[in-house]
Amino acid sequence: MKSIKKITCLLLSVLMVVSLAACGDTASNSSTTPTPASSNPTGTETKYSPDVQAIVDRGVLRVGVKNAVIGFGYQDPLTKEYSGLEISLAEKIAEKLGVDVEYTAVTAATRTELLDSGDIDCVLATFTITEERKKNWDFSTPYYTDYVTVLVENSSGIKSLKDLVGKKVGVSSGSTSAKALVKAMIENGVISGDGFSDDTFDPATWTTGVSFQQFDDYPTISTALSAKEVDAFCVDKSILAVYHTEGRSYIEEKFAPQNYGVATKKGSGFSPFVEELITGWLADGTIDSLIKENNLQ
Repeated sequence: MKSIKKITCLLLSVLMVVSLAACGDTASNSSTTPTPASSNPTGTETKYSPDVQAIVDRGVLRVGVKNAVIGFGYQDPLTKEYSGLEISLAEKIAEKLGVDVEYTAVTAATRTELLDSGDIDCVLATFTITEERKKNWDFSTPYYTDYVTVLVENSSGIKSLKDLVGKKVGVSSGSTSAKALVKAMIENGVISGDGFSDDTFDPATWTTGVSFQQFDDYPTISTALSAKEVDAFCVDKSILAVYHTEGRSYIEEKFAPQNYGVATKKGSGFSPFVEELITGWLADGTIDSLIKENNLQ
């Protein structure tokens, strides 16, 4: 009997040791269980604002661009492919979001309407930044600075601002070119500044020293210049370069620096996203390289 009791006690002791060891293993395994990724505060998943996330979810960035401005936004009539500085920037923004890009051809008159209606997410279309426009839309830091000037037929004899007195100038509807020209003529003493106001200027009613005819697009202005329906064509020099053909010249003066920025909806969460990209590409030389590639130096 004593031998049986000893064996029984020994077996009980062994079972207790095994049980304690098992409990120790369970505690150790529990402490090393990985934390689920969803509860990891250092996760790398990108968090976007609702405006930006909507673009990502859609899978397409919709951009308003010019389609007839070589070097900025130009669509080849045969291949239908787009090219230019602003096309490259649109592609790079889309690449950052991991989405495709869709282009809508816009004019100075239609670009803000399409942006306001939500048909496009941003405008990259030689859109000049002004204090007035900044009240209604957000603009990125400028990615390019141009100047306004005037293109004329050599046969017109017009060579300077003073030669434009009494002439009719073709401009694009919704652009700032007419106002820039009048201000330059006033500042150079060519015409009187009587009746001029930055806030109320309207090219449709201005007749002091020079008058204007507005058109929906640049090719139509160029045609009107050839047909002598207008005496001159006024817009940013980079745009005029497309229409600077044999038998035409620029006047002597260039004026009114034009800073181009990416336009987005006022207060949009997409605005700071775009701003960060543009300032980064300016800092690292990416935009300078694109300017050179498109012969816009």
